[in-house]
Formats: sequence, C-alpha cells, structure tokens
Amino acid sequence: MSAPDAAAHTALPVLNLTDFTQGDAQHRATFVQRLRDVAHGVGFFYLSGYGAAPGQVDAVFNATRDFFALPAAQKEALRMVNSPHFRGYTRAGDEITRGERDWREQIDIGAEREAIAPTPGRPSWLRLQGPNQWPDSLPQFKTTLLQWQDTLTHAGRDLLRALALALGQPENCFDAAFAHAPVQHLKVIRYPGRSQDTSQQGVGAHKDGGCLTLLLQHERAGLQVLDRNAAHERWIDVPPLPGTLVINLGEVLEVQSGGYLRANIHRVVSPPQDADRLSVAFFLSPRLDAELPLLPLPPALAAQAHGIDRDPQNPLISHTGRNLLKGRLRSHPDVALRHHADVLTAHGIAPNAAPAAYA
Repeated sequence: MSAPDAAAHTALPVLNLTDFTQGDAQHRATFVQRLRDVAHGVGFFYLSGYGAAPGQVDAVFNATRDFFALPAAQKEALRMVNSPHFRGYTRAGDEITRGERDWREQIDIGAEREAIAPTPGRPSWLRLQGPNQWPDSLPQFKTTLLQWQDTLTHAGRDLLRALALALGQPENCFDAAFAHAPVQHLKVIRYPGRSQDTSQQGVGAHKDGGCLTLLLQHERAGLQVLDRNAAHERWIDVPPLPGTLVINLGEVLEVQSGGYLRANIHRVVSPPQDADRLSVAFFLSPRLDAELPLLPLPPALAAQAHGIDRDPQNPLISHTGRNLLKGRLRSHPDVALRHHADVLTAHGIAPNAAPAAYA
C-alpha cells in the first residue's frame, strides 16, 4: 500500500435509520441502496435516528468524564491485566496497534455474563466471556454504559437487517448469529493531548475485527479513514456531527461478503497538547461460537467484490471467537501473558511476540 496523501476534509454521507425502521417501502429501498453504496465504497458513514433517548448522549459523556476524573489509583485498581476476559482499564501507552503504542486511556466493557470456566479441551476463545470491572465510587457509570450498550445493540441489529437486503439476502439472514448472546464490546476512551514533536498515534491504522462499529464522538475531531477509491490514497477526516454515530464495518462482514463490503482502515490522531478527546466505541459481533458462511451474492454484486484484503500481520478468520481473541492477544500482550500463556505456547508464539494465530 502506498503512503496516503495528507489528510483531506471530505464529508461522509449521513443515513437516517428511521428511513429503514419506520419508513414506507420507498424510504426503505432508498436507505438500502445508499447503505449498499457506502458499505461497498469507503465503508464509513454517519447514522442519525438510531434510537438514543432524550439526554442519553449527555449522560454517557458525563459518565465518561466522571470516570477519567477519578484518582489514578482507583482507575489502576480496574486494570485490564486483572481480567482474563480483556475487561477493564488501560493506561495510555499500554495498548498496541501494529507494534506501536496507542496514546489513549480507556475502559473496556462487555456484556455482563458469567465467566465460562476453562477446562481441558474447551476452546480458548470462550474466555472472552465474563464479568466487567466497575468503579465502586461511580455506581451510575455501570447503569449508564450498559443502557447505552443496549441502545446500540438494537440499532446494530436493525442495520444488519438492512445490510442483508443490500447484499441480496433475506432480511433475517444475520438474526440467528446475533440471537441470545451476541458479543457486545464498549470502549470508553480518552485521548490525552500531545505535543507536536512526539508521536501523534492516538490509535494506529487498523481495521475492526467484528461486524459493526458504532462510534459516539464528543466535540473534538481526530478520527480519520483511508479513502482507497481516490486516484491517490488519502486520509478523510471524520469530525463529530451532533445527533449522529459514525458507523464502520468490521472484518467479519468483509470475509462473509467475499470482499464486497469493506472493512476499512482508520486511525485517530492525538489532540493538541492543551486538549483531550472523548469517544465511546461499540463493537457488535455474532455469538462467540458463530462461524459465518460465505454469502451467495447475486452475480451483479459478486462481480463488483473487491476481494478480501490479505495482510500477513492480520489474518482474517470467519469464526467469531477465534477472530476476536486474535485481536485481543495482539493488542494486550500483558493480559495475554498473564491469562493466556498456554494459548501462546500451544502455537509456538513467544510470550513477547505479537500473536497472529491461536486456537
């Protein structure tokens, strides 16, 4: 891949989900067509009408500010390295993307489910399920964030039904894989400001590993997506737009559609030294045990498929649990070493290496 040009200010489309969920046949058809175009193209768009309750977004960001304002010792007590399920707090610089440290602090939250005890012969990816770590001093934080997770899960399921139609499939094509216990993963993130003479990697260039990402941005920009359709590759700025989420597609959908849908590369540039940036990213994936088959696309769509990106640093796997564990092991080597050393050893991966394959 050639080096992208300097960042360019290019607007992404805004889709209103109520056109699909509440609209007549014409509005639904128009929404599906627009969704097909953008999901096949840049793979990123803004979404309005996604079902947030009045005041809910403000509550999410108030809770986010309250969490990051906690004393360092209270946040450190929730460090992710305590959790085999990759839940909890990560300091700036402790998460890695493509071998370099990301400059963001965050807390990872999943669905509140009981851990599955590891036993011989049981798949290692089942360890991704388990409880969260919550700050005792902020009881409302748990309530607010789990309600937000539910809101976005509902919106994500509606989007998947529209994507099924966009791919020429039955509307309920994805329903079974997301029934009962889909993977729900929130990252509540703060990007501290950095001086211009240091690395500007808030988070490095990457693809997301699940099906859908629904991102809530606060007031400061920083997200950029790679435009690979331009004559020369370039980074598109994706600034906050009030009343919307930013939606992008994950690797599972790229694999399942034979590359017709695009899981695009994106990054976050650090804010200036005297500022910070808040965002809340939600990743929706099928059940951990789901392995989604290649979809039989209509010939007209299959002929337009880009093909699946083959990156030796990031092999794509259609099985949900295996693909997600791959990403967690690579991004959080401290958790991998403490709780998943057996997985690394079983595949001949040195404890300090960035694992690319596993059980």
